[in-house]
Amino acid sequence: LDAAQRLMAQGITPSVAELAEHAQVSRATAYRYFPSQSALIAAVVDESLGPILAWDSTAPDAATRVDELLRFAYPRLAAHEAPLRAAIQVSLQQHAEASAGRAGNEPRLVRGHRVDILRRAIAPLADALPPAQQERVAQALSLVYGTEVFLVLKDIWGLELPAVTEVARWTAHAIIRQALADAADAPQPGARGKR
Repeated sequence: LDAAQRLMAQGITPSVAELAEHAQVSRATAYRYFPSQSALIAAVVDESLGPILAWDSTAPDAATRVDELLRFAYPRLAAHEAPLRAAIQVSLQQHAEASAGRAGNEPRLVRGHRVDILRRAIAPLADALPPAQQERVAQALSLVYGTEVFLVLKDIWGLELPAVTEVARWTAHAIIRQALADAADAPQPGARGKR
């Protein structure tokens, strides 16, 4: 994993065979740990995310929890940006190959840690929103939580990490505020309309 992270920091997304050569182990040994490039990338991502995967909060409201998550996670995401971007690259490449009908035997790289993390972060909304709306909030928040945000805010807008984090925090608060406002404006079950 250390060798893979070093290669990715240099902009190289190694195959398992390339990793074996770089780490000076046999290919058989490398394939025992990582049967595919997807498995290798997934392991590097898990190692990179580390404490983020175990993140939890005892804050009583979703807005505070999400804010805590963003402030906690973004420095770690930035510190491990190279392997996380490599995962995006592999995922995009696999999607392009599958769309072109050229998907090989390589298993698809499955990414989705953010789903569980965001559901934990918005758990206090269960008292205020129906399940479908909670899911919508989690989906909307997934647009501002993750390495993909760096592609837009760093690469296109030229922002540094503090500003990236502030934009994400502001957007997350707006999403939660709007969801709660929508719920407050929705007709209550059993309420009668005015005649």
